[in-house]
Amino acid sequence: MGKASFVIRRTLQLVVTLWAVGTVLFGLFRLMPGDPTSYVVSSQMTQEARRQIIASYGLNEPLYVQYVKFLQNLVVLDFGQSFHSNQPVTQVIATYLPNTLVLMLTAFVAAYAIGITLGVLSGWYRGSRFERSTVITALTARSVPTFYVGLIVLWIFGAELGVIPMSGMTSLGTQNASFWEMVFSVDFLHHLLAPALVLGFYFMGYPLLIMRSSMLEVLSEDFIDVCRAKGLTERTIMFKHAARNAMLPVVTAAAIALGYAVGGSVLIETVFAWPGIGREMVRAVLRRDFPVAQGTFIVLAATIIILNFVADLAYGYLDPRVTYD
Repeated sequence: MGKASFVIRRTLQLVVTLWAVGTVLFGLFRLMPGDPTSYVVSSQMTQEARRQIIASYGLNEPLYVQYVKFLQNLVVLDFGQSFHSNQPVTQVIATYLPNTLVLMLTAFVAAYAIGITLGVLSGWYRGSRFERSTVITALTARSVPTFYVGLIVLWIFGAELGVIPMSGMTSLGTQNASFWEMVFSVDFLHHLLAPALVLGFYFMGYPLLIMRSSMLEVLSEDFIDVCRAKGLTERTIMFKHAARNAMLPVVTAAAIALGYAVGGSVLIETVFAWPGIGREMVRAVLRRDFPVAQGTFIVLAATIIILNFVADLAYGYLDPRVTYD
């Protein structure tokens, strides 16, 4: 099978997977216990007013008609209207998604920069105390739930020492002319520090362990002995030759990890009251605003699926040894 056939097959799998996710979410939110219209209609309304409001959301139509319209709207990224704010769901997502991306990307970039560096050094100094300590740190970071670390950080540095804000993205009453002015303000960076460090600590373990394993494999290759025979310095061999060849698994895994990082924003945003898409999804579920909950679930799931797709394609292009059989 050639690259073109592989890309076509993976594209079709991507479309089928997105359809399956959308279908499951459509059914899931309609099978939830309770009346989904309870938020948009009141018992004090007249029957005529109740019918008009329910009809305006298309909830009076048969389920199969709602499903067909749902798929049609999904193709053009129309997730409907919020029961809570009556805004288009796409507008709600556009409001909260940038906040999530800033938090996730900050934590992700810091985690990969530190994790890769520690992974290189850990593999290079195999058998040393440094290697054992980095491996223990990485396993601890991957094992302890982020919400638990977040609560401890809030308790010690927020409640006891008072050096970090307890919640939110900016201080109360802060006004910024634009999103970017807010992002580069000292107040925002102060609020970003704690959740980004907690997330970064969790993300760091993954690239560290992959890079260490990859380094151990590369260091056993013959070209490392050739580099030493040429008289190259240990630093040059470590970073320019060994680390460079060991990077491929980390790069391809990064796309998948980034997708899960965005999708895994729910807990940390809830703990730190960060107004991102994960926290908004939880709030939408609690107040039975299922158009918003459904739309945010789909966006997060699609992010993971698409980045997995990109990683599959990137692996084939980055490593010539990969075949498409």
